Amino acid sequence: MMDTDTRQNLNRGTLIAGCLAVCLAQIGLAIPATLNGLFQSDLHPVGSQLTWISDAFLLPTAVLELTFGVLGDLFGRKRLLVGGAFMMAIGETVAASAPGVHQLWAGQALTGIGAAAVFPSSLAVIAAGTHNHRDRSRGIAAWAGSLSAGGAIAPVLGGITGNYGSWRWSFIVVTIIAVISTIVSHLFVRDSSAPAGRALDWGGQITIAVGLFALLFGVIQGQGVGWSAPQVIVAFIVAAAFLVLFILAERRAVSPMLRLELFRNRSFAMAAAIAVIGMFSFLGTAYAVSIRMGPIQHQSPLRTAVPFLFLNGLTPVVAPLTSRLLQGVPPRWLLTGGLAAMAGGQLWMSTLPVDNTSLGSLVVPLGLVGLGFALLVSAITAAAVNTVPLRFAGMAAAATSLLRDLGMTLGPAIIGAVALGRAATSFTHHLAAAPLSPEQKAAVLEVAKEGGPLAVGSVPPGSPPAVGGPIAQTALAHGYSIGFVVCAIAAAVAATLAGALLRGRSTDIDDPRTFVDPVAGQAEPVPT
Repeated sequence: MMDTDTRQNLNRGTLIAGCLAVCLAQIGLAIPATLNGLFQSDLHPVGSQLTWISDAFLLPTAVLELTFGVLGDLFGRKRLLVGGAFMMAIGETVAASAPGVHQLWAGQALTGIGAAAVFPSSLAVIAAGTHNHRDRSRGIAAWAGSLSAGGAIAPVLGGITGNYGSWRWSFIVVTIIAVISTIVSHLFVRDSSAPAGRALDWGGQITIAVGLFALLFGVIQGQGVGWSAPQVIVAFIVAAAFLVLFILAERRAVSPMLRLELFRNRSFAMAAAIAVIGMFSFLGTAYAVSIRMGPIQHQSPLRTAVPFLFLNGLTPVVAPLTSRLLQGVPPRWLLTGGLAAMAGGQLWMSTLPVDNTSLGSLVVPLGLVGLGFALLVSAITAAAVNTVPLRFAGMAAAATSLLRDLGMTLGPAIIGAVALGRAATSFTHHLAAAPLSPEQKAAVLEVAKEGGPLAVGSVPPGSPPAVGGPIAQTALAHGYSIGFVVCAIAAAVAATLAGALLRGRSTDIDDPRTFVDPVAGQAEPVPT
């Protein structure tokens, strides 16, 4: 039998490898944040093309996480960690060599596929390597801290490489990290699986893939071509139909990739809803900050990186405190407090004038959002994973990752749609009233017709359309201020949900120490 020291060393190696892997995945997710200004000036994306740079990564991540959760349970999570990190290395290489926006999308999509394997597998191997509630809480806190550390490293990495080199070097550095993660996972991860009752669910995978893609396509394209455009309306109809088909497929599947009975556990169901809304609120804020400081204010990538230290960098700093809180405080309290802090910071951001480029003015509002996120990400994960039996930890981890990343995918999509839609309306109104000659207005409108206010705000100084730059900046500032308000409303709604859970009374199935096994139909204790 394996002695205690050997087992502890293996668990420690698994923890380190899992944390490195999720840090890598989060770096890949967050790396475009400080580079949007460089993408705009170098690749000249128009309309919704800039939004798709982020969502080309997030879409396959959200769509495939449940499938990779099943594959990890069937064939071992170590293979998923190694293969996912290697796929990320390939995707980052493709992105780094992109001559245009379309190859950049392709590289982001490949990287997102790899991240879809890494996110749930990294959490599942850590959960499977623990044997009591205390160790599991510590492991989850370490995982969440590493995830947020990746979010803090990414903008700094993007800022340095973008400021002193090129946005391409950012992707090259991530490629190197992905190779290191591949090697570390191969050498040190203690493999785990949970194949009982698990099988590939093609009906569920196809329906959720089509449904989510159609939903996000409709949201992103709507702001560019109009919400009443036939392709947008069809996209939303297809999304609704296929998401309903997904639910039906999972109800009938012998081995569903997501057991809908999990949502009969009130704590898990509430954590799922808060994951979508809370992560939408957080990444919508991050996206709005990146656009405000990049294409709108034209600040350098290095200065743009600073606010993300407050958004993402607080989680690893407060990780020891979060770990202790998770051991003694119900996650619901942390959710309520964290989301309330986020809402306050987002409302504060909406009041900052666009001509205020001081980094000091961002410290308090973004610090509140960052602190709220630190509490949110750990509490969501703990509430989801700790309320199901250990053999469902992989499924719960995959479901939580999917819902978290669905919220993150919707963040840039919806906030970009709302902000750019409002900015376009404001820009058209103010341009018509501006004291410019007909020739100047015609030159500005020609650029706006092709790429909207973002394109007008990015034209070279001294060119004829540049006279519309201040109007575009004001319109964009107005649009993204509304975006911050939308994020604050979402955070407040999620906090209200958490507060309602605090006041609610538990039934037998909602008891956090009991979970009804959907296969056997009898109560099974949750490991503590």
